[in-house]
Amino acid sequence: MSINPLVGIGMTSQRTRDRMVARLKTQGIENTALLAVMRSLPRHMFVDEALASRAYEDTALPIGHGQTISQPYSVAKMTEILLAKQPKSILEIGTGSGYQTAVLSQLVERVYSVERIEPLQKQARERFYQLKYNNIRLKYSDGSWGWPEYGPYEGIIVTCAPETVPAPLIEQLAVGGRLVIPVGGDKQSLRVIERSHSGVEEQVLDPVSFVPLLPGQI
Repeated sequence: MSINPLVGIGMTSQRTRDRMVARLKTQGIENTALLAVMRSLPRHMFVDEALASRAYEDTALPIGHGQTISQPYSVAKMTEILLAKQPKSILEIGTGSGYQTAVLSQLVERVYSVERIEPLQKQARERFYQLKYNNIRLKYSDGSWGWPEYGPYEGIIVTCAPETVPAPLIEQLAVGGRLVIPVGGDKQSLRVIERSHSGVEEQVLDPVSFVPLLPGQI
C-alpha cells in the first residue's frame, strides 16, 4: 500500500487534532506530554485513504486482516497508565497500524513491538521510516511469546486481548514494571499488572473491547 503523508490534509488540520485532544481531556486524560504527542502525530497516516476523514473520531477503525486501530481514548488511557511508572523501554504486543507504537516512541527511549501479521508489520515499518522514527525495533512473531532477547521491560502494553495473561509476558516484566493488557473473551476488562520482589499484583479496571490475541504468524 502506498502511504501518502498528505492524505486528507484538509481534514486533518491542527484544529481537528486540537478537538481530539480537547475531547481526551474531558475524558480524563491528564498527561500533558502524551496529549502534546497525540496533538502533533498525523493519525490519518495510519489508516487507509478511504477512512482518512474519520481518523480523529473516537472510534476504532478497520486496518485490514481483521484488525483495527484502537480509538484515541483507548490509546491515550493505556499509554497514560503505562507512563505513570516512567519506563525507558517498552514492549508492545500487536504493532497493528503502528499508531500506538508511534505515540510511545515519542515518550520513551526505546519501543520493541511484535506483530504476527506480516503485511501489517511492513506497512507500519514504512510509516515509521517516513516519519523518521528511529527508536522502534520490530519483530514478526507470535505476540504471546513476547520478546525475551531485550527484556526485562519496564513497561509492556498489549493491544489485543488474550483469554488469560500469557506467562512469558509476566516473566519478561522487570521488577517495578507495569503490564497493561485487555483480558477476556466475549467480556473483556483492562488489567494492570505490576511486578515486585515479592510477586505480582493485578488490578482490574474498566470493561473494554479489543480484537483477540491469536497464536501463530500469518
